[in-house]
Amino acid sequence: MTASPTPPPPLAASPRRARRQLARSRRRQSFLRSWAAYRAQRTGMIGLVLLGVIVVLALAAPVLVDESALSVTQATGGRMEPPSAAFPLGTDEVGRSILALTLWGSRLSLLIGLTATVVAIVIGTTVGVTSGHVGGWYGWFALRISDWFMVLPSLVVAIALLAVLGRSMGTTIAVIALVSWSGTTRLVRAQTLTVQSRPYLERARALGAGHWHQMTKHILPNVLPLVLASATLLVPSAILMESSLAWLGLGDPNVVSWGSILNRASDNGAVSAHAWWYLLPPGLAILIVVLAFMMCGRALEAVFNPRLRGEPS
Repeated sequence: MTASPTPPPPLAASPRRARRQLARSRRRQSFLRSWAAYRAQRTGMIGLVLLGVIVVLALAAPVLVDESALSVTQATGGRMEPPSAAFPLGTDEVGRSILALTLWGSRLSLLIGLTATVVAIVIGTTVGVTSGHVGGWYGWFALRISDWFMVLPSLVVAIALLAVLGRSMGTTIAVIALVSWSGTTRLVRAQTLTVQSRPYLERARALGAGHWHQMTKHILPNVLPLVLASATLLVPSAILMESSLAWLGLGDPNVVSWGSILNRASDNGAVSAHAWWYLLPPGLAILIVVLAFMMCGRALEAVFNPRLRGEPS
């Protein structure tokens, strides 16, 4: 009886697979170090908890308050009633609950702020990386365009564009992103020029790496932490911009946001009627969200910039 053949030894992992595993391990370790540094920032953790509570309330608004509470025809309260057991935050001019309006308004305000920030960050990062890396006439032209957008008064430009394009949620997002991308472009471009001179990028160029490989594999991973911190600080600006536009009557009239609540309160004489409960909840909500994002953004800046923590870079 012949012996069975000895099975071949297992094949070693391919070099590409080994490099991928090493890269994933390094990214995981970098994330854990960054998270540990972020947890050391007390204000950042407070801001993160506040944001978590606000996001949970916004997502749970349909469960906590039925959408019918937003209907004008189904309102059960009186005109601008003060806070009571039935209406903890009072009512508006048609008898709707201010608590219901504030909860539902958080959904739109956060959605517009986050979406406009993502669009602005994508545009700013793309233009900043490409202009800093490619340079030449394209880099000069992109820098001049971003400078032009930076010197324009953002709110005035947004008002003019919305007056021309019409009021809708999509238009509001596009307008806010259009007036917000230039700051990210200059920030990313400056970081790209710094990364350009590092030895590993020079070695990549010497080995024949193309522009796409250099930008996606070497430059973009090094500017992403800066982009994340910039995005966290850009969200409150976008929310304030949306609230300002809605307060001026340039928001979507078919939806409820914090700014639109303030607009209706102003138009219906809440100030002269001393209906503080109509103005205070949406105003405080805007203040808390902006403060929470600013706290998170400053903490991220301290994490990604060792000089802010008093450590050697």
